[in-house]
Amino acid sequence: MPNLLVRILGGGAILSLFMGVTGGNRVAAAAPDAASSFVITDYGAVAGGEALNTVAIQAAIDAAAAKGGGTVMIPAGVFQSGSIFLKSGVALYLAEGAVLKGSERITDYPWRKTRVEGHFEDWRMALVNAQEIDQLRISGPGTLNGSGKIYWQAFWQRRKENPQCTNLEVQRPRLLFIDRCHDVQIQGISLLNSGFWNLHLYRCSDVLVDGVHIDAPYAPIHAASSDGIDVDSSRDVTIRNCHIAVDDDCVALKGSKGPLADHDADSPPVENILVENCEFGHGNGVVTCGSEATVVRNVTVRNCTVTGYTVLVCLKLRPDTPQLYENLRFDGIKFSGGRGRILQALPWKQFFDLQGHAPPTCIVRNVTVQNLSGDYGSFGFLSGNQGDTIENITLENVNLNLQTPKLTVGVVKNLVFRNVVVNGQPVAAPFKS
Repeated sequence: MPNLLVRILGGGAILSLFMGVTGGNRVAAAAPDAASSFVITDYGAVAGGEALNTVAIQAAIDAAAAKGGGTVMIPAGVFQSGSIFLKSGVALYLAEGAVLKGSERITDYPWRKTRVEGHFEDWRMALVNAQEIDQLRISGPGTLNGSGKIYWQAFWQRRKENPQCTNLEVQRPRLLFIDRCHDVQIQGISLLNSGFWNLHLYRCSDVLVDGVHIDAPYAPIHAASSDGIDVDSSRDVTIRNCHIAVDDDCVALKGSKGPLADHDADSPPVENILVENCEFGHGNGVVTCGSEATVVRNVTVRNCTVTGYTVLVCLKLRPDTPQLYENLRFDGIKFSGGRGRILQALPWKQFFDLQGHAPPTCIVRNVTVQNLSGDYGSFGFLSGNQGDTIENITLENVNLNLQTPKLTVGVVKNLVFRNVVVNGQPVAAPFKS
């Protein structure tokens, strides 16, 4: 065993690495070869959580890139940092016990034009950033900790001063921003206490997020805007074996917004998304289409467990944005102990602006929800804005115990129930209030 590997991982971590397990569904990503590793402590990084290590960590990244590629290693210990920027051919590995801890000073995250909430804004960069990289790899059993509390408190204080303040009014850093990358693998890491969104994928393709553990609190302080994974204008994305419990959307499928959003060349469709074998705790939605989204299609969510307060199918229908959500399938979902909703397709009017245009319309079609079981809160709502189309909605092989069994239905075409049992009683569609 190379001395370098022992120094980075420690004996116990080496044993679990070669056993191929890290507990539960977590992925044990193989440690990189020592010869191609760039350990941040060799470039001046100091553990302990007090020193700011941005320059040292970036130096390790730059050295790896200059050598034609390699893996930047974060060893056991707490290393504070501001924004770092990965480069082509450079992977990031967080060892057992490694914590890359985001600075509590917002000035340590550069102010740049970046993609956020469906447009390009002047906004703070993430803790870890990658742009236009092929074969991007981020892995290991370690943790990215966003030190989010100070940012959440600042946001809620501003919301108290101005109840109409927008999400972007208080600057907050994301944990991971992956921008226009292809062949992306993010495996095994934990994302904790992000100041804003946890993992933001923009215009990425061929993405695997595997065995990632994402947590942000909803009590005693709400982790404002703590989306788990934002799939923004991206395609061919697989999310599997993950645990997500946050105070906003668990998985959000995003694009642009506004009455001309369907002409936005920066926001191609979100398509070919697979979410499987995941556990969802608290959140706004297991999978949410919106708050900014135009075209979302070909989405499968299967073999997942829901244990917290959240919505299984959350479709936000903006009155100011032309939207198409189609070919969505939720299959094999087990509910245990939560109090959320099964369905929530409703108008979403937060900060909407028609900009002088006539109201566009939304289309939701070909949604199948099947093979549901367990105990949960309520059935939910299916209703759009005036002029919206909601059609071909099928629920089948459903056996649930619900605290509120009523499904409130607006104008829906071809709502089909097959073998739907609620609280021990067969239920037929439509299930109107």
